[in-house]
Amino acid sequence: MEHLITYLILGALLFCIGIFGLLQHSSLIGMLVATELILNGAALNFMAFNMFLSKDAVIGQVFTLFIMGLAAAETAIALSIIITVYRRFRTIKPDTVSELKG
Repeated sequence: MEHLITYLILGALLFCIGIFGLLQHSSLIGMLVATELILNGAALNFMAFNMFLSKDAVIGQVFTLFIMGLAAAETAIALSIIITVYRRFRTIKPDTVSELKG
């Protein structure tokens, strides 16, 4: 049980760094990386609970695979939006982008 606390603290640390990065970054790419940190913290917690508390080894792994698929889809969509915003406004800073309707 002692090692579970270590994994949970590391997952919470990743999650908190991601939230801090999401609030502090002024570019859309930095916000995307911070979102990935948040998802990785959640996946680490799922795997820790799976390893130490679950009788069925598949449950946490399935949740982690769903998180990885969601992160890949989120990255692809976010990068396409960032490229579109850059082509239209010539910046990736969200403060300077005032309208998105065309």
